[in-house]
Amino acid sequence: MENTETTRLSRLTAILTQLQVKRLTTATELARRFGVSVRTIYRDIRSLEQAGVPIFTEEGKGYALMEHYRLPPVMFSEAEANALVLAEQLVLKNKDTSFIRDYTAAVDKIKSLLKHGLKDKANLLSDRTRFNNNLNASRSSSNLSDLQYALTNFCLTRIDYTNENGESSRRDIEPFALLSTQENWLLVAWCRKRQSFRYFRPDRIKTLELLPEKFTPHQMTLQEYFDRRH
Repeated sequence: MENTETTRLSRLTAILTQLQVKRLTTATELARRFGVSVRTIYRDIRSLEQAGVPIFTEEGKGYALMEHYRLPPVMFSEAEANALVLAEQLVLKNKDTSFIRDYTAAVDKIKSLLKHGLKDKANLLSDRTRFNNNLNASRSSSNLSDLQYALTNFCLTRIDYTNENGESSRRDIEPFALLSTQENWLLVAWCRKRQSFRYFRPDRIKTLELLPEKFTPHQMTLQEYFDRRH
């Protein structure tokens, strides 16, 4: 009985963390994550509500926490939250599953402390960042922080860019995703000059300016972008 109660208490704590990590989550998602039935999740949600946790249901969408409810405050800047996301992506390459599980749980707890705006941006950056086998590669770009900010805040970005042939041009771009390859970072962005998505190497960006204009977010995931190219 004691083990059962301990397991349930751990699950309730983890559910609360998930509710703080994501703005909305469904009973089906929680049941799948914790390996229990949807009915068990319903009971757990009721228990949290009875304990005073302000959970509300958005019909047909899932559960959410009241905007200002969170764990004791730890303040992170947007740049610090972005750095944590990138570190998480590196850890996901590790071959030890227990290390990945424990680190991911720790990052979830950190994300749960973020205000909703920063939380959405951190999750967007996590969804739009990929690493390949490049952990020992040197880095020669100083633009990643600004590009991260432009990506999550939908800032039109003006760059002076030199391509592989040494030809220079000025572009207004809409940053969409950051990729890391064996050789270098790559930025995927909509180029207004070419009217198409293009790859840009951040180390070839000579100057970068975040413009006041906001662009309309591209309504597709990174995987959907890859699928459309094949």
